[in-house]
Amino acid sequence: MSDSRDEPGDAWTSGPAVEPAKETPGAEAGKGADWERDVINRLAFASLNEQRRARRWGIFFKLLFFIYLFAIFFVLPGQWGATPIVHGEHTALVELDGVIASNTPANADNLVGSLRRAFEAKNAKGIILRINSPGGSPVQAGYVYDEIKRLRKKYPEKKLYAVVTDICASGGYYIAAAADEIYANQASIVGSIGVLMDGFGFVDTLKKLGVERRLMTAGKHKGILDPFSPLKPDEVAHVQGLLDGIHRQFIDAVKAGRGDRLADDPRLFSGLFWDGEEGVKLGLVDGLGSSSYVAREIIKAKEIVDYTNRPDLLERFAERIGVASARAIGDDLGLHGANLR
Repeated sequence: MSDSRDEPGDAWTSGPAVEPAKETPGAEAGKGADWERDVINRLAFASLNEQRRARRWGIFFKLLFFIYLFAIFFVLPGQWGATPIVHGEHTALVELDGVIASNTPANADNLVGSLRRAFEAKNAKGIILRINSPGGSPVQAGYVYDEIKRLRKKYPEKKLYAVVTDICASGGYYIAAAADEIYANQASIVGSIGVLMDGFGFVDTLKKLGVERRLMTAGKHKGILDPFSPLKPDEVAHVQGLLDGIHRQFIDAVKAGRGDRLADDPRLFSGLFWDGEEGVKLGLVDGLGSSSYVAREIIKAKEIVDYTNRPDLLERFAERIGVASARAIGDDLGLHGANLR
């Protein structure tokens, strides 16, 4: 029998030899899948974090936008109408800009309220009423004129200076005449002391078109100045008398305000207008100068603070809608009043 022992140097074995473990192809594939899954997870989380950041920034900017809108519509408008907070002596400014009418920013209520705050301001040495207006309602202009007279009497230590920019005509000059003094630029337009009432006549147009006008009224003159009916001499005379009466009131107000500074010139109350240089010669203007000039050289307080009452955006938007509707109704009914322009 042969010997079962191996050659010297070999180890004894009690069973079959065990080979080293080898990685199977499936295991290698599992490691590759784990790596890919990890990369996908990282990318997914990165994308999710980016979306969260974008959403947070979106919320921030939307909130900022709403805060901006809130400030415009609710916070700032309330401050616009408030009395400015100032320290030290200054010149108070009130703006009269545009057509003078009850449905415009240049209405009597706004102007009177602004003027009252300006006169009541303790540190205001004087007041400038800066005017850029072609005129408008004689009623609104009369209200402001009377209030200026009252405030000047109540606060005799404070003078009010009217400063003309582009134009101060008709109703605008009506108001300016109430000031202590009037200043303008050499190219400013001043004057136009007159009254008008305008319209159109379509009588011949209707005849050419073959259209018959049917107007029924209760009251003999209720259809006065109807644009589709011929003018009647007695009605024309009545309207002319009305305009002459308002014109006389205008003339009296200018004479009371300007006094003997007015030149003895029959053209003054004819409705004509002049530039600033000629206005000085005619006594319609006291001197040439801007608002800053008057504040610095006349009032002696170069800091100018605006006291103009400015309606907020919501009020202006609502008023525009109401004004447009009222004008449309007025146009349909043919209602037009007298104007100082």
